[in-house]
Amino acid sequence: MIPLSRRLRAIAERIESGSRLADIGSDHALLPAFLAQRGTVSFAVAGELNPGPLEAARKQIRDSGLERMVSVRKGNGLEVISPGEVDTISIAGMGGNLIVEILSAGRENGKLEGIRRLVLQPNVGEDTLRRWLRANGWSLRSEEILEEDGKIYEILVAERAAEESDRTDMDLYGERPWEGFGSLTEQDLYRFGPYLVESGNSVFREKWLREIAKLERIADSLGQSELEESRTKRQAVVEDINRLKELIACWPKGKPSSN
Repeated sequence: MIPLSRRLRAIAERIESGSRLADIGSDHALLPAFLAQRGTVSFAVAGELNPGPLEAARKQIRDSGLERMVSVRKGNGLEVISPGEVDTISIAGMGGNLIVEILSAGRENGKLEGIRRLVLQPNVGEDTLRRWLRANGWSLRSEEILEEDGKIYEILVAERAAEESDRTDMDLYGERPWEGFGSLTEQDLYRFGPYLVESGNSVFREKWLREIAKLERIADSLGQSELEESRTKRQAVVEDINRLKELIACWPKGKPSSN
């Protein structure tokens, strides 16, 4: 069995049995090869634009004897698939803005036709991706946050609801009371993740402690400038730092994490 990193294995666990998968930006095609070997997918496309990873993907599939199950294709985003060819898309290791661009282009050219599940792992810009999913008829079903080799990753799983009444995210982003913090706003929930903020996962706390440290460095840098614009920006950053500290101080639900 092809070995996977913890991050890729977490993504693999969210691909349903019997799926027809398109893994976009597949790099060495490790994910589709693993899923094909395990029998999780009935068919997979490994899409890759860059020549080096593309050749590595082809070699991986050839050496694994999976040519009949996994098709390695060169192309940008969802141009590697035909409408209705697959029912699940995975995109990992890209920024949230780029993932949104790929999905938006796929929506416009019909490549999202027949897709029922998205498994997405943005490196940054998770809030942007959550907003796009909600605005474009996708229900956020689950989220996971994990750390591997000093890096923190979030995995989002979304499905297209058959009926509007089936939308599980109708109340996900509604303002909710939070002990010791007042309330979490819609903007907070896009930023933190509506499932993650409830999870009690200690990696969530670590992520936002790192964000606080980064923002404090930015505030220090802005504080060295005498420009009015810099002072205004610094005040906004300081307010953000204070809000994050308040959240961490009472998270989760006013109790220290036990993870």
